[in-house]
Amino acid sequence: MSLFVEGLGKRAPNSGMAEFQEVMRQQLESSMHKELEKLISTVKGADAEISRKDFEGFKKLFHRFLQVKGPSVDWAKIQRPPEESIQPYEKIKAKGLPDNVADSLNKLVVVKLNGGLGTSMGCKGPKSLISVRNENTFLDLTVQQIEHLNKTFNADVPLVLMNSFNTDEDTKKILQKYTHHRVKIHTFNQSRYPRINKESLLPVAKDLGTTGENAEAWYPPGHGDIYASFHNSGLLDKLIAEGKEYIFVSNIDNLGATVDLHILHHLMSQPNGNAASSSWRSPTKPGLTSRVAHEFKSVTKFKIFNTNNLWISLPAIKRLQEQNSMDMEIIVNPKTLDGGLNVVQLETAVGAAIKSFDNALGINVPRSRFLPVKTTSDLLLVMSNLYSLDAGSLTMSHKREFPTTPHVKLGSSFTKVHDYLTRFESIPDMLELDHLTVSGDVTFGKQVSLKGTVIIIANHGDRIDIPAGAMLENKIVSGNLRILDH
Repeated sequence: MSLFVEGLGKRAPNSGMAEFQEVMRQQLESSMHKELEKLISTVKGADAEISRKDFEGFKKLFHRFLQVKGPSVDWAKIQRPPEESIQPYEKIKAKGLPDNVADSLNKLVVVKLNGGLGTSMGCKGPKSLISVRNENTFLDLTVQQIEHLNKTFNADVPLVLMNSFNTDEDTKKILQKYTHHRVKIHTFNQSRYPRINKESLLPVAKDLGTTGENAEAWYPPGHGDIYASFHNSGLLDKLIAEGKEYIFVSNIDNLGATVDLHILHHLMSQPNGNAASSSWRSPTKPGLTSRVAHEFKSVTKFKIFNTNNLWISLPAIKRLQEQNSMDMEIIVNPKTLDGGLNVVQLETAVGAAIKSFDNALGINVPRSRFLPVKTTSDLLLVMSNLYSLDAGSLTMSHKREFPTTPHVKLGSSFTKVHDYLTRFESIPDMLELDHLTVSGDVTFGKQVSLKGTVIIIANHGDRIDIPAGAMLENKIVSGNLRILDH
């Protein structure tokens, strides 16, 4: 990186290092601001105003990024939260429900994080539009859940989707199909931030377009952006004016994150300004960085972790945004673009803001409230007879003897949804399954039953076809098994 710093030549070599670093930071920040102004100048009107608001948030993040020295979290100092700060769900449930459930529901808004694409599962467009159960998409199931609540309790719970610039257009087209459903649906876009060249620490974008050479120049900055973008959209003020007091926030691909009336009642009985974060017991969490994953495996330190289901006070969000006092750690996410250029994304996580809220509390919820679909292995679970579907909600089948979820690991031949679907003539019976590992070129016929621990491995060049009606119980299948049609 080339950088010329003016005016430090006459100082003693050892006395000006801190000042030198500060001048460097100032120059980097000044250069970034100039580049952002150039980008804004490439558009006019409403688009320019939206980008200017987005860039204000980005400037704050970039400023903090330049200030931070070393890791923002010292893991040696991290301790388990005090016991009194985490409420057991069973204790909350034991309180029962009030007579006026509708009154509580009418103060609630359901917010789904809908900015993700289905690329990791080989799909194009918003992930929320992938079919997950009986031709129903994530979005279909969400609408069904809320409509059921509104009809059952004669309530008015709206659905809010936080889209990204990647998902907004396709999502809005689909929303027309819900016109006659008893759910008001609102959308707003999370911010659009510029990816930063790792060497120059300047944006890689040439203008505000998102196609052509700029296709990889932009990114949605993580779900921690919900607070600023919700506020900037004007929707936050609109909902408060309508008498709404709380939002329930979760990822749209978490099929276990449904409105829980007991948690809602508990929240409504707390002092104003509360935010409640739902957590569940587990020693590991896929997708964390290696250090965090290692720490989570130590159940002596962490017995629970955040499921990314949050219940948050709307007035508290408004107050914190207006006071500019929302405090979230920066996540520095390195990426390599298709052309080989190394870039950096600056992101934040929604749950990291919990320390900014007064009277924040955690709830240790059942495992059933965390049912994310990140891979086709997860998809197989929710499509199977392990779960029953009722009014958009999935619940573990009462026919399963143990309420634990089987461990399923499908190999790379199943990664893309299209390939996964072609390898199953029908979804196997998995009611008595504990563990399934499948690797290589494997297909399943109709009405296959899997029980106990089943491992199926087709070596390179081999193929295994599990025949229709087969029952595999505590079996290891390997080699080459072809069932020929007659």
